[in-house]
Amino acid sequence: MTLDTVPYPHDLTDGVLSLRAHRMGDAPSLADAVRESVATVGRWQDWCTATYDDAAAESWIGLCRQTWLLGDGFEMLIVDANTDAILGGMGINHLNREHRFANLGYWVRESAQGTGIAGHCGLMAARFAFETVGLSRLEIVAAHDNLPSRKTAERIGGKFEGILRNRLVVNGSSVDAAMYSLVPDDLL
Repeated sequence: MTLDTVPYPHDLTDGVLSLRAHRMGDAPSLADAVRESVATVGRWQDWCTATYDDAAAESWIGLCRQTWLLGDGFEMLIVDANTDAILGGMGINHLNREHRFANLGYWVRESAQGTGIAGHCGLMAARFAFETVGLSRLEIVAAHDNLPSRKTAERIGGKFEGILRNRLVVNGSSVDAAMYSLVPDDLL
């Protein structure tokens, strides 16, 4: 499979948690999950605000569907495999086709944080990235002070590569970021 031929939608599941493509009907539930998470996710992600509404969610879902179909990114929702309740999001994005690497990003709604969901689903996403998309490297970039995200990167198997100066912009300010990487051999 190549970056241009990844099927849509592609659900990944272990029977407890699933990563699945966004659906237009997800907008109200996605907006609720985002608004619930302003105090935690919003600290690190500028899009996570108290004013995030159904229209913002619909716009995001449309963009996710478009980038998937173009092979430019693979944004998925983290959902409960039994109830389909939205628990967060995970994305393989910022693809570099020439060198076959991408970013792995994730967030978990506040009521589901601390349960290991991001690490568990991160492994599913990494396998998808390597086996289906055909990538040879994933990068996880987290704000230096975002310890929960950094711990998740380590649980997924990410190898710490260093601190990148002024790598991210968080709430309008440039901040240093920790760089982690995964390659297929890390998942063996």
